[in-house]
Order: sequence, then C-alpha cells, then structure tokens
Amino acid sequence: MKIIPASELIINPDGSIYHLNLRPEQLAPTVITVGDPDRVSAVSKHFDRIDHQVQKREFVTHTGSYQGKPLSVISTGIGTDNIDIVFNELDALVNVDFATRQVKTKLQSLDIIRIGTSGCLQADIPLDSFLLSSYGLGLDGLLHFYNAPHNADETMVHHMFMEAVGKKMSFPIRPYLAQGSQALLEKFGSDMLKGITVTCPGFYAPQGRQVRAEIINENYLENLADFQYDEHRITNFEMETAGIYGLAKVLGHQAISCNALIANRATNRFSQHPAQTVDKLIELVLDRI
Repeated sequence: MKIIPASELIINPDGSIYHLNLRPEQLAPTVITVGDPDRVSAVSKHFDRIDHQVQKREFVTHTGSYQGKPLSVISTGIGTDNIDIVFNELDALVNVDFATRQVKTKLQSLDIIRIGTSGCLQADIPLDSFLLSSYGLGLDGLLHFYNAPHNADETMVHHMFMEAVGKKMSFPIRPYLAQGSQALLEKFGSDMLKGITVTCPGFYAPQGRQVRAEIINENYLENLADFQYDEHRITNFEMETAGIYGLAKVLGHQAISCNALIANRATNRFSQHPAQTVDKLIELVLDRI
C-alpha cells in the first residue's frame, strides 16, 4: 500500500496534523464548521462538556459532547482556500494511519454541518431567516483541481444555469456545481428555506459589490437571481459552501450548509440583530443534531 510522503501530509512532532494542530483522538465524528474563530465558543458554550480546545492560526477547535453526542466545532476562516485545508486535514485525521502514513482499509465518513452567514439575492426572502443550501455553485475554481465529475442532477442543473446565465455574463473561471447531502438535508431542513448558494472567491466584486473598483458584469445580481430550473433557484451568496460540498463528495463525507441570511442584496437591507440571528441558528442546529 502506498506510503504518503512527509512533504504531502505534514504531521507535527506531537502527532497532530499540520494546520489544524489536531490529533486523531481529538476529533468527533460529527463536525460543525464556522468561519469566524470567535463563533466556536458561541457553539461550544452549549456543550455538556469540552474535552479538547486547540488553536493554530485561524483554526480553532473545541471537541466535547452535546446531549451526550460527541461533537467538534472548528473555525475555517473565510474562503474555499481554507476549506481545502480543513477538509483534507479532517479527512486525514480519520482515514489515514499517522504511524504508517497509509490510507486505512476501512474509511470513515464524517457528518459536517456548516453554520454561516450569507447575503440573500431574492426580495421575497425575509432577513434573519434560515436557509439550507441544496447546491453550491462555485465561482472560485477549487473543484477544478480535483477529480470531481458532476452527478446526473448536478449536470442538469449546471447545464441549465450555463444556458440561462453563463452566456450573459463574463466569468473569470468556469463555474461548477456540487450537491449537499440528501440525508442531512432531510434531517435538518424540514422547515428551512432551500436554494442554490453561490460561492464566491471574494466579498466585493465577486459578490457584485462596487465601492471604487469597477466590476465587469453589468446586472450581475439580477442575472443570478433570475435563474430558476424546476424547484431550483439561486437564493444567496457566501464564500465556502460549494467547496464544502465538492470536497465532501470527493472524500466521501456528508455535508450541509446552514445559512443565516443577514443581508438582502435585492432590497439593500442588513439585519439589525445579526448576532442574535446566528445564535438562533446555532441552537436550532444543535437541537437537530
């Protein structure tokens, strides 16, 4: 069996993985990801107990239990570049034997739930509501570096998007599509809104914001918001979901993205109490775990 070289999988002298600084025994099989390192404690304050607290750079992890269920919460920072690090290292923690540097014969699938903030693209969706991403539409390019072909559903939705929207707009890269875990969508999303979440490689021009620098796509937000195929429509913007869904598929994990909609780009409104909205989403997700 192939041995993974030290240059490809970096293990710290204490037996922890390079960026996350975690050892395999410090990770639970259910993982909540948050972007903001300060949000980790906002989740773990609800735990029955905290067994491990680890921090390196923007990656903060608390592992313990909630109502008796083992649970980890980890901050990823912003963007799919960080998702690439976090997901590959989470996978290595459960599916690579650090002593032999070989992939384990029996692979483990993690349940990974993102709790994040997002901006809505539809005027009819109220501020401070919660949305589960049925798909992530990636404008970042991360998945093009992996062998991650679209499945049949992804292929159809992606084709319809490119026909309806792609021809109207100038994208610096080729968009990709990745579907969320159907099992987790059913478990968490019975009463949540659902939609296609656009994952962008930046916060300003990539999300249609123009402060001083001119953006290249006229009617960018309107063209995205107008897309609908069957029950699928583009509902919101953020910076991680498509990478999460794509890498979860590549690595064999189950992932969903739960979004607190704190801005409405169609109406130019921002939540008056975003922290409270995020706290409510945290409590909702924990109760459903």
